[in-house]
Amino acid sequence: MRIHIQNPPNDPLFQFSRAMWDEAAARAPDIGTGHAVTIGSTDADFAAAMQDAEALVTDTSVVKAQFPCAAPALKLLFVTSAGLDKLAPFDWLPQGVALMNNRGTHEAKSGEFALMAILMLANRIPEMTTNQRAGSWQKLWGSVLAGRHITIVGLGTLGGAAARHAAAFGMHVTGVRANPAPHPDCARVVGTDELDAILPQSEFLLLASPLTDATRNLIDRRRLNLLPQHAGIVNIGRGELVDQDALCDLLDSGHIRGAVLDVFTPEPIPAGHRLWTTPNLVISPHTSADDPATYNPRSLDIFLDNLRAWRDVRPLPNRFHPERGY
Repeated sequence: MRIHIQNPPNDPLFQFSRAMWDEAAARAPDIGTGHAVTIGSTDADFAAAMQDAEALVTDTSVVKAQFPCAAPALKLLFVTSAGLDKLAPFDWLPQGVALMNNRGTHEAKSGEFALMAILMLANRIPEMTTNQRAGSWQKLWGSVLAGRHITIVGLGTLGGAAARHAAAFGMHVTGVRANPAPHPDCARVVGTDELDAILPQSEFLLLASPLTDATRNLIDRRRLNLLPQHAGIVNIGRGELVDQDALCDLLDSGHIRGAVLDVFTPEPIPAGHRLWTTPNLVISPHTSADDPATYNPRSLDIFLDNLRAWRDVRPLPNRFHPERGY
């Protein structure tokens, strides 16, 4: 197959190299060898490759900059992000091209970040950092995780990894997803329509779902107020999942004890935005799920797994369905 990998022009930490491809091909010799592969980073590289490329591996910034474009031979488009909401609407996608996301690359890193965030909230670290900035010595007592209740909205790669770590620490894990099928690391799983009923028992709320029409502003002001006094919130999904101003208000008032947020509206957070001074809030600049040391190798492994499925005329594991948003 004729495969082209297009690097973004301004993201040196996540550049693909020939060595990365060769190593990935060696890990999967049944599908990784025998291809004509090019790697580019300029507009000219992209234009030349699209004349005959059958598969394209690239990131969202390249897709936004280059599509729609002439790609007469293109059959597979693998985008190295899990959430593709920034590419909507998908009218730029050439007819007949299978679009894939990078679901699976983020599992290990995001799961560990989620566990770290939950432990920070259990030990009241956001409050301690607020006191530190104020020069205030105030003893705050934390608690172990065992037996405490966490609700995880979204049980895909991110939420599933978080559920596994939380369960290993003895937490009572409730999962929320559109299809409330059981999950091995959750004591129970409920549909989104039952969210209001479980929020009052949720000591911790972790948001890990993709952004779709159904999840946008899912945790609005009314639902934030359903949480128990001194609950903690983690968001590793998308900023638009939660009413950000309402969350800041509840952190200001103390109804929400603490929050660890990795995603925001907008990004980057503008200078002078109230998020910078909201108490008991830890800000991570959208880095919870990405590890530069493993991201690209794992991405290529996932791409080759999908290429194997394509060869064998099986469903693509990472097929993205624009009508669903995931």
